[in-house]
Order: sequence, then C-alpha cells, then structure tokens
Amino acid sequence: MLNIGLISKWHVHAGGYARQLKEDERVQIAAVWDEVPERGEAWAQELGAAFYADYDEFLASGIQAVVCDSPTTMHAELLSKAARAGKHVFTEKLLAPTTVEAEAIAKAVRDAGVTFTISLPQKGCPQVLYVKQLIAEGKLGRVTAARFRRSHNGVNWLPEYWFDLNQSGGGALMDLGAHPVYVLGDLFGAPKRVTALMTELFGTGSDENTVALAEFEGGILGTMETAFVTQGVPDLLEVYGTAGAVYVRGGEVAQNIGDGMESVPPEALPAGQPGPLSQFIQACLDGVAEPAGLGLEDGILMTRITEAAYASDAGGRTVAWG
Repeated sequence: MLNIGLISKWHVHAGGYARQLKEDERVQIAAVWDEVPERGEAWAQELGAAFYADYDEFLASGIQAVVCDSPTTMHAELLSKAARAGKHVFTEKLLAPTTVEAEAIAKAVRDAGVTFTISLPQKGCPQVLYVKQLIAEGKLGRVTAARFRRSHNGVNWLPEYWFDLNQSGGGALMDLGAHPVYVLGDLFGAPKRVTALMTELFGTGSDENTVALAEFEGGILGTMETAFVTQGVPDLLEVYGTAGAVYVRGGEVAQNIGDGMESVPPEALPAGQPGPLSQFIQACLDGVAEPAGLGLEDGILMTRITEAAYASDAGGRTVAWG
C-alpha cells in the first residue's frame, strides 16, 4: 500500500486525480497540503485524510509519494523539496514555466533517486499510438507536416485565478496547449525553431487563442493550436506525408494511403495504455525511475517548446533551438 499526499487543489484536474486514487486499491490518500489552508482543510476532511498547513510537516507525515496540482509557478519549489525529502513525484503538466526551473526539478529528482511521472495522457491514447505506428512503419512516406488542435470555451467557466499569470505562468498555451506540444514533440523530437502568435480576446490578461509553428528535423512543419475561446471543437490531429495522410477527429480515425479516404475501425487501433497516474503508482511499487514517455526529459522538452513559443510571441520573432 502506497501512502500518497496531495499537493493543492488548485488545478481543475485535482478532484479527478483524487477520485482515481480513492478507487485504486494499491494506494491510500494519507495527507493533504494546500497553499490556501481553508480549501485544503475542507478537501482533507472530504477525503478522510490529515491536513497539514505546513509543507515541511506534510512531507514528514509518513507519505511515500506526492501528487501535485499546485499553481504551475510553485512547481519548482514544491516538487524539488518533495524529491529531496525522498518522496516519489507525480505532477500535472507543465513541469514548470521555464526551462531553468524544469531542469532544477529534474536534478532534484535524479539526485534523490525517486520515481517521477508527468501527466501526458494523450501519449497513451489508441488513436495517437496508431498515428505513431503509421509513421514508424513508413506508411505515410516521408512525413512533411502535422497539426494538433485542442481547444474549448474555458474563458466562460474556468476559475478566475486560472488567468492569474502569477499562478498559472501563462494562458491557453501553458494549459491546453501542452497537449499539442507534447504530442508533436513525442512524434518528431525537439524542434529546430519555433514561431507563435497569441491573442487575448476577452480581457483575461493571458493568452486565450494561440497558434505555434515549429520546424522539426527533416523539414517537418508542425502546427500546435489551442484556445480558451472555442465551442464544440473535438481534438484534431493530422499528419501528412508523401505517401499518405492520417486524420484523428476526437476518437475517430481516417486515413488516405493510396486507395482513397477510409475510416479505421476501433478494433484496428492499438490497445491504449493505462493513465499516467496508474502508471506512476505501478512504477513506485516496482521501483522504476519513470514510466516510458512520461519522464523528466519529456517534461523538460515540453517546457522548452512552450517557453520558446511565449518568447516568440513577446518578441515578434522566430526562436531558434539550441
């Protein structure tokens, strides 16, 4: 049985992670800490766990692992301290707002020798795994371009603090945009250069609508789109090559490889992987450093691309990698 401590209920996914943990017989939620004590105390009571207003006391409470849903700008301090205290670390994305902070977290985790996992759930989806398989098998020929879009109308329902850059570190790209960033990064590796345009339509004080363009190795152009200002748009992933193309719209997959457009039946897709939180728990129990594709370098790459996109928009320039 793995004793887990929850770090903050700030993130909108925190409640979902708590429900997963409550339903998992391999773990128990033993403690809660929150930067807003009143919120944390109420949550701990709801979960039947101990609440600690002092973070050091929380880490010393006998927990073996932490699940972090704090403001993104607090990750560097909280996660590094947890690792140094010998706690296994699971964190919501992004790893940190800046590459310097992300690398500091990585150093603390590696020095401590604890298990680490970052939540990048799209990597384990059958549809994304199918696209990756087509690329690896050369079914699309030479890949020339790709596009991933994830967006919703969060400007209407996200909590007000979500748009506080002192907490979030950024807007739509820092949040929803993580998905297109890490999926294209997983498919094609580190980009050679990044250009981005961001707009604010409704006065939240953060980017609400973003398009980022990256050049990957081999001249592949990747478009990463995200927004808090759209309604009813399913996830869209498209990859184009010299011999064909594949299109993912929500859970549906279609391809055009030589014989015209055809739907790909669900049974033809690879089996999906367990969710990142489930993989984290098993990695802790097995003494594994990190689940494949959900580790420190994956988190650092995502932060580097995101940071480059913000720098591009702010400076009106293309940011070269290196």
